[in-house]
Amino acid sequence: MTARLASPRELAPLIDHTVLRPDAGERDVARACDEALQHGFAGVCVREAHLALVVRRLAGRGPLPIAVADFPGGTRPTAERAEEVRRLAGLGAREIDIVFPLRRLAARDHAGALADLAAVVHAAGAAAVKVILETGALSDAEKAAACALARAAGAAFVKTSTGFGPGGATAEDVALLRGLVGAAAGVKASGGIRSAADALRMVRAGANRLGASASVAIVTGAW
Repeated sequence: MTARLASPRELAPLIDHTVLRPDAGERDVARACDEALQHGFAGVCVREAHLALVVRRLAGRGPLPIAVADFPGGTRPTAERAEEVRRLAGLGAREIDIVFPLRRLAARDHAGALADLAAVVHAAGAAAVKVILETGALSDAEKAAACALARAAGAAFVKTSTGFGPGGATAEDVALLRGLVGAAAGVKASGGIRSAADALRMVRAGANRLGASASVAIVTGAW
């Protein structure tokens, strides 16, 4: 795939254009939607408060409405997480990025984590679920366990980072996640991707989706 990327513009269909700053306003979100339509991004990823605007603005014209859930902490009880995901899907989210239940992982409560993620995936219905691992906070063994649990629960993607935790995406972590999930799930690199060169490194490492707020700079930049 990477051999066929002749210019940064060809990265556009891989990018979730994100507007996740807590202080982001409707004008920021509307601009992001217009940029996604102009450049052909995969979708626009926002918090619940802005999801309805994204659904209206994109109006089924290509880029997908994407929402984050239990973000950025991943600490709510399973019932609340599932209800939030069900609500987001009902509001029109086509994909939902939810933080892994990290406290369960730290406690090695793998059965509990699996039950949590399975409930979330079920609640999402037809919406694809991306599970955010927050790789900067995990050991390689924890990353492996988290990937196995996300796959077993039926998640469509594993994702590196929230962008609000310790560290962001690295090519090494992306390669590790790709090796762990194989072709069974997507890998989304997110956190600190600010240039076309950053993005290309992630794609070469195995990412097939990128999360970025600097999306326009990425696709209009140079290798």
